[in-house]
Amino acid sequence: MSQKILIALDDSDNAMRAVDYVARAFTRDNDVTLFSVLMDTAAICDMNSPELIPYFTSQQTSFCTLEDKKKELISRALDNAKKRLVDAGFDEKRITVRSEMKKRGVARDIIDEAHKGYDTLIIGRRGISGLKEFFLGSISQKIINTVKDLSIILVN
Repeated sequence: MSQKILIALDDSDNAMRAVDYVARAFTRDNDVTLFSVLMDTAAICDMNSPELIPYFTSQQTSFCTLEDKKKELISRALDNAKKRLVDAGFDEKRITVRSEMKKRGVARDIIDEAHKGYDTLIIGRRGISGLKEFFLGSISQKIINTVKDLSIILVN
């Protein structure tokens, strides 16, 4: 029976391990969506306000260049993930690539997407220390603690 699988992606090695897991563990008749939440920094990059502190104004171009690079890395990661699935035998027509600007928060946006009819959510575990995770939390931890009506696979 075909499932709808959502893989939450960023440009990390953990995210690619999640893609590789799906390529190994799931049958090729499943519909897979590769989904990424992008940070909306365009507003900051377009700001030209006298109230901006001088340091930020002097660094604004560098910051915006970094954000453009991050979006490029995410785009490449999505393309790479799709290629990995196709190379593993998944039908390209059954793979959807989606990214959207952050609305409520990365974890909440992934959860909102997951509730749009998916059977399984696949996420990579972020490799941060237990202490840091305790204080800051992680996207995967927030998702696991929030979602109760959907299967979640956390890939190490």
